[in-house]
Amino acid sequence: MLLNMKDLLKTAYENQFAVGSYNVANSEFVRVVIEAAEEKNAPAIIQIHPNEIELLGDEFTAYVREICQRTSIPVAIHLDHGASVQDVMRAIRNGFTSVMIDASHASFEDNIAVTKEVVKLAHAVNVSVEAELGTIGSNDNSSEGGADQILYTDPQDAKIFVEETGVDTLAVAIGTSHGQYKHAGKPELKLDLLEEIHQQVDIPLVLHGGSDNKDEEISQTYLHGVSKINLSTDMKNAFFQEMRSFLIENQDAYEPDVIMPSARNAAKEVVKKKMDLFNSTNHAHLYFK
Repeated sequence: MLLNMKDLLKTAYENQFAVGSYNVANSEFVRVVIEAAEEKNAPAIIQIHPNEIELLGDEFTAYVREICQRTSIPVAIHLDHGASVQDVMRAIRNGFTSVMIDASHASFEDNIAVTKEVVKLAHAVNVSVEAELGTIGSNDNSSEGGADQILYTDPQDAKIFVEETGVDTLAVAIGTSHGQYKHAGKPELKLDLLEEIHQQVDIPLVLHGGSDNKDEEISQTYLHGVSKINLSTDMKNAFFQEMRSFLIENQDAYEPDVIMPSARNAAKEVVKKKMDLFNSTNHAHLYFK
């Protein structure tokens, strides 16, 4: 069941759980997410980064839409980190039900201006909009962008930003980074800052960089307004580590239907555990009241 993300997150926000938003880089990852969601009876978001769109081509969205329309689980298709109005319009034309405009590296005023423009364009065709305030960190080997130094979200700025733009969801910076914490210690998330932001902002919040953080901290975020948690690295690591192991042990293998299943299952187990962690397991029924 394909939904606008605003509708998907409203239920999560009201019931204090987070919907996982999973970056897909091919059809195998789409199956991972949909099968995990069906097995866990959990809503989910399929998100595609502009880098992944370049890899897969515009036609890939037609396949994703077909899969999402066929499943009984509530699902949205989301553009991750659109860098421009052009990125956003490309996603809308391709059938995404939600888009992110990321002008977090611009000035506060310019971020508001471009986000307002995107909100006007997207809302006209029933597409929801996510924006970002503050900057998410970036670790080694991440292609999703980010900053060398995290700029934490200011709660008062967040209040003004939401009121000025009419955005549906807001990604906040409380200490997470894209990618894997390979050469640095796992961060302490600023949960007190998240609570302050939640007090000022009455829309669902988004946590980017959901991989490789402490479970006990992640499990607190959806109690303070976070309704969407992005996940990419943990899922992809499980997939490709299992594929590497399989190919070392089966060096003559070449058929995809022989090579892919174990990698897909390894990634699916990670996603299912994350659905439990995000408290979205067994909440799909809430969308059918």
